[in-house]
Amino acid sequence: MSSIIEKDKKHVWHPFTQHFTAENPLEIVRAEGVRLYDVDGKEYIDANSSWWVNVHGHKNAYIGKAMMDQFNQIDHIVFAGVTHPKAVELAERITKVLPQNLEKVFFSDNGSTSVEVALKMIVQYWHNKGENKQRFLAMHGSYHGDTFGAMSVGQRGYFNAPFEPFFFDVDYIDFPTKENEEAILSHAKLLFETGEFAGMIVEPLVQGAAGMRMYSASFLDQLATLAQENDVLIVYDEVMTGFGRTGKLFATDHCKVKPDFITLSKGLTSGVMALGLTVTSDKIYNAFLGEETTKALLHGHSFTANPIACAIACANLDLFEQPLAIQGMKNLEDWNRTFKHQLEKFEFVKNIRQQGTIIAFEIETGEGNTYFSDIKAQAYAYFLKQGILIRPLGNVIFVNAPLVISKADYDKITQSILNFLFEGINQPS
Repeated sequence: MSSIIEKDKKHVWHPFTQHFTAENPLEIVRAEGVRLYDVDGKEYIDANSSWWVNVHGHKNAYIGKAMMDQFNQIDHIVFAGVTHPKAVELAERITKVLPQNLEKVFFSDNGSTSVEVALKMIVQYWHNKGENKQRFLAMHGSYHGDTFGAMSVGQRGYFNAPFEPFFFDVDYIDFPTKENEEAILSHAKLLFETGEFAGMIVEPLVQGAAGMRMYSASFLDQLATLAQENDVLIVYDEVMTGFGRTGKLFATDHCKVKPDFITLSKGLTSGVMALGLTVTSDKIYNAFLGEETTKALLHGHSFTANPIACAIACANLDLFEQPLAIQGMKNLEDWNRTFKHQLEKFEFVKNIRQQGTIIAFEIETGEGNTYFSDIKAQAYAYFLKQGILIRPLGNVIFVNAPLVISKADYDKITQSILNFLFEGINQPS
């Protein structure tokens, strides 16, 4: 055991980890492109983009230069009563690539807080207007983060059972399938017509932590139309789906009906710095204006609009304006379609789905789709031996690779998955 692992075990508390049973963590000492290197020099393909954040690969030279250039200008500055060029540039540029109604940008630190800010804005919006609208609608299986507001609108009894007594009440609709869409829409219509709903929040098109579950833009447009007809504010949580993951820059680009809020993080800085954005409309912003200070949004973070993070996000947008990123999105979408056909030969592989750069499937275990399946540990260990870092979501295996991945590296990932299905898995009887 290396000294780093010894010190880690003594002092570090890792996320989503049961330390009583967990194996030693993988000690990564270097990263470049789509590869990670451990302390022994073994390399791993980063098949899940380091928690879905690293869209342009590790150690991207263009992003690195933007980071150092900004460090030499302004490293950090209070953002209350102060502004700086990169925050303004990022706000202007992000609103230009989002729906036209979204004009105002609030800066925070990560995906959870970007959602938290949106929820607070909705609550205070109705409060400022003097209207008693306090109910929220969310979707079963959703994950919006780990702060208390974000947990409140997420899946109950999943990661969050100990905290549920502290959550605010939320109404849920079922996850949509072809069979139940009409029933869900009828249910939502009845709820919205009460006039009591302040807002609705969904992960558009793809539910990430629930196992990359996918649904149609057509359904989402119908649901959003019902919300708009009943004056319910809409949040699209694009923390995971943003920046190319669904085959377009944002999932909302697939939709005709546009939301009142979009939350962003993860791919916003290509995984290099922590940054979150809550983007909303002038309609929402104007409800916070007035002579009374208490009418303002009295919310902030120490690292709000950190200049280095903003500079990296601007460099990230530069890269998305280049052919390489667009081609990378198209490549992964095409390669995923081919891989999907290869997976269809396995009887115990179920519910194969693909959206843009993401492909996912479930291994039939008799347990249903569960994050706590034993398949997770078995598959994770198998892929590490093959030099691939994949973190299954229970019995769901998925690939969400960096946009810069080569065909050879993609093929190594998919062939390793096929090998696991052929010979590595203890198949259900």
